[in-house]
Amino acid sequence: MTIAGATRSSLLELRDERRAMGEGYSFLDEKCLLLAAEILRELRRYAALLDEFRRLHGEACAGLRGALLRHGLQGVECMPAPSFDEAQLQIARRALLGVTLQDAELGGTPASVPTPVNPSPEAERARERFAALLAQAAPLAAAAGNLERLSHEYRRTVRRARALHDVLLPELDQSIHAIAARLEQQEQEEAVWVRHGR
Repeated sequence: MTIAGATRSSLLELRDERRAMGEGYSFLDEKCLLLAAEILRELRRYAALLDEFRRLHGEACAGLRGALLRHGLQGVECMPAPSFDEAQLQIARRALLGVTLQDAELGGTPASVPTPVNPSPEAERARERFAALLAQAAPLAAAAGNLERLSHEYRRTVRRARALHDVLLPELDQSIHAIAARLEQQEQEEAVWVRHGR
């Protein structure tokens, strides 16, 4: 819109547009705060799941060490591994401000394995611990995915809010100010013309 063709209606339109953009900026700013709060919650959840995963990993390694001491590498290689063929990944989805979040759990129990030729409590313990470790990986992976999606949406929302705040709103304010000044100048010129025209 050119300043030369400035009218009252164009000024009112720009003010309405400025008000709508201001509301849009306020919404984006609020969205950033809500996303940041959810990121912090998800980070705490992820940290707890990761701590549990590390604990289970340590136990699984200790179980494997015990099985190796008892059976040797070749003996452990012959042991049947737990089978998750019948287990199902159960995913619950929820949405937050357009971002799909997931909670995952490995449902069911590992299928029974054939009895090894040389069974031992150490081998059974190692199998159980690795099965628990694998089950813990599902919620941990879901939480990591949630953090990625939330982080992506947060960055995108921040970019939009900054574009409004730093570029579009100042440009509109400048246009509104210029048109208001031009209209005021026109009114003064008309007043002078009317006064001298008599």
